Amino acid sequence: MEDNMELNQAGFDAIAQKLKQLYPKQDGIFYRSIIPYMLGGNDPLDGVEIWKSETGEPHWHYVTYGYSELYEKECEDPAVSGYGFEMTFRLKCGKEEQPPVWPVNLLQNLARYVFSSGNVFGVGHYIDGNGPIALETDTKLTALGFCMDEELGEMDTPNGHVIFLQAIGITADEMEAFMCWDGKKFLEEMSKYSPFGITDLFRSSYMDNPNFYEAWKQGMEQDGSSTGFLYLDEVGASLDKGRAYLRLGAGHDQILNRMLRARVGKGRNLYLQGKEDVVQFLPGEPHISMGDGVLSLTMPEEILEEICYVLTSHTGTYPLSDYPLTIELVPTRIVDQDGNVLRTIE
Repeated sequence: MEDNMELNQAGFDAIAQKLKQLYPKQDGIFYRSIIPYMLGGNDPLDGVEIWKSETGEPHWHYVTYGYSELYEKECEDPAVSGYGFEMTFRLKCGKEEQPPVWPVNLLQNLARYVFSSGNVFGVGHYIDGNGPIALETDTKLTALGFCMDEELGEMDTPNGHVIFLQAIGITADEMEAFMCWDGKKFLEEMSKYSPFGITDLFRSSYMDNPNFYEAWKQGMEQDGSSTGFLYLDEVGASLDKGRAYLRLGAGHDQILNRMLRARVGKGRNLYLQGKEDVVQFLPGEPHISMGDGVLSLTMPEEILEEICYVLTSHTGTYPLSDYPLTIELVPTRIVDQDGNVLRTIE
């Protein structure tokens, strides 16, 4: 029976052994889910283990158990364990003697998204938290970027391969800059200022650092963007008698400008997703079509530049001069969680 139990938790034990090798002189603090997810519990992960690290600077190192197959092998791919990763998070220590619990909740929330949607994270990905990553704090960090955990890396378990994917807190303007460049390279540049991807809740944006900003600008101009998808609330698209009509919310000019230049300007497609409509921007000879609910706009560089110029305008209707496209910029209303309008961008 004991041999059978050991075999059944071989995936769990492999992770635990990996962590014990990294932290041989301490015992981790394990936060286990009270009711297993398979029995109707709210937490998809079996638990999160926390270690005190002195690497780089003192910080708490959080590691999940549950994205991979911890017990019997169930998925069909023998080479990959479960979703193929476990997630980590490194939080700069304050004056506290015990690790804060909020990152455990953050990691469980990320797992709920993955388990419910089937969408997985990978190196160079990001997710917008639409608010502070730590509730009731004065942090500017509202999103997460993902890289390989520098110390844990990846490993083979009896149930397949697992990488340790680290979530790093980033600000809203860093997230926009991240989208306009290569996400992996963006986080590598960040690591020069934040070794090992340690999240500091109270830091300012690296986009305010002239050296970082210049490295990002040069990288974006050279490499373009690795992100081919952009979501904006206010997007309307139609095609009538050969003329396309595109409705956009004012106030998104900067991110959309950068994304168009970093994608279409570099010979790549960009999908713009709204609540109902989808627009695909493509490089090439002028052409407009509508199919499967997607408005496709193919354009050479001079038309791209005219679109980018129009996007910097105030609200209004703007027909392009040499391309059958009319862009309408409508007011964007910024609301709080209760739906109250905080400000209007025109």
